[in-house]
Amino acid sequence: MRYTPHDYQRQATDYIVTHPQAAIFLGMGLGKTVITLSAIWHLLMDSFQARRVLVIAPLRVARDTWAAEASKWDHLEGLTMAVALGSRQQRLDALATGAMVTVINRENIPWLVRTVGSQWPWDMVVIDELSSFKNHNAARFKALASVRKHITRIVGLTGTPAANGLEDLWAQFRLLDGGVRLGRYITHYRARWFEPDKRNATRIFSYKPKPGAEEEIYAAIGDMTLSMQTTDHLTLPPLTVTPQEVTLGPRERDLYEQLVAQMVISLDGQTVDASNAAALSGKLLQLASGAVYAEGHEAVVVHERKLDALEDLIEAANGQSLLVAYWFRHDLERITARFPTARELKTSQDFLAWNRGEIPLGLIHPASAGHGLNLQAGGHVLVWFSLTWSLELYQQTNARLYRQGQTQPVTIIHLTAGNTLDQAVLAALAAKDSTQTRLIQAVAAQLTPTNR
Repeated sequence: MRYTPHDYQRQATDYIVTHPQAAIFLGMGLGKTVITLSAIWHLLMDSFQARRVLVIAPLRVARDTWAAEASKWDHLEGLTMAVALGSRQQRLDALATGAMVTVINRENIPWLVRTVGSQWPWDMVVIDELSSFKNHNAARFKALASVRKHITRIVGLTGTPAANGLEDLWAQFRLLDGGVRLGRYITHYRARWFEPDKRNATRIFSYKPKPGAEEEIYAAIGDMTLSMQTTDHLTLPPLTVTPQEVTLGPRERDLYEQLVAQMVISLDGQTVDASNAAALSGKLLQLASGAVYAEGHEAVVVHERKLDALEDLIEAANGQSLLVAYWFRHDLERITARFPTARELKTSQDFLAWNRGEIPLGLIHPASAGHGLNLQAGGHVLVWFSLTWSLELYQQTNARLYRQGQTQPVTIIHLTAGNTLDQAVLAALAAKDSTQTRLIQAVAAQLTPTNR
């Protein structure tokens, strides 16, 4: 297929070519994979500024997206690619090909570093979904940081750089520039730009930015960061986001309030116990959705309010496909029991069948299908059966339908139980989005049309 890039795509590709260290904040649906592959082709085949490239991506994106994009476009002809997934031997076989581009999932980075050791062959690394390296204590971060000295060009791609706040940025930029802009150590970063927020006498639980810190952080990273928002560069169909509230009955309301007050309830002879605030949050969200895990890890059904609401939505859709996001495993089990035509989307074959319109009710978990998948051909209505606290997963899941190539108006519906933690989650997502939006706007690129 012939690639005719938009001006913003040309600019983003040029930015990667001209910046050995680059953070690319691209809104969902802007085509970050073909943008990056175009830059890789230029660096490998035209200007010879790179020899071999490693792409680190979420598992399904590594499996289903990068190789497909490389083979899709005429201008990438000649680019060899190996996908290092599967068993240990399959990964070793992929490495042995010596391909120009090797794609691997982020969970296997520690294995890769142990296997290759000091013979690290990739002088350029692309991290697809850079925000998944925001935890500086994670094995993947430590492994990649240990070989950073062998990497001369590095690119981080994400649409959600600060989904949980500005603290997320330190680890991401520590990988990209070695700590030049935000400091080599997280303690120094916090000391310079943050102050304790929630704490007890001896322990700090969270930090908040000092006055003026946001602007200083944005300025510090601005020279290596390109930011583009989907709404600035694409004409997308109308988007409607709406809550649909369900009402708990007297029994469910009493159980919910008892769990809030006492952190323990008895259900069908089983005990549901929340040992701390975090556990209580999970139990309350489960109960709001209709079932809750008891002591023996068995889900006890409490109500079917959201299932009834989903049935009404399916009827109203009148044959149109619905995509349903769920968070708890018992949600999946209860939905599939109630609606036999429902199908969980997990494999490449599932995604293809969805896009062909063969699945009337598709079910996805945000953590496994939130990044990089193109599902817009299969439908235009997304229902959140149960919510996640993660802004990144929330936004990425919404972008499976609301993205370039979508031709129908998109509707996103949140099923929320009235006067429950469901509504607090929606409010928290809105607050996190406000912080992230300020960051993205602060480093937003001014589009400069090119004619090359």
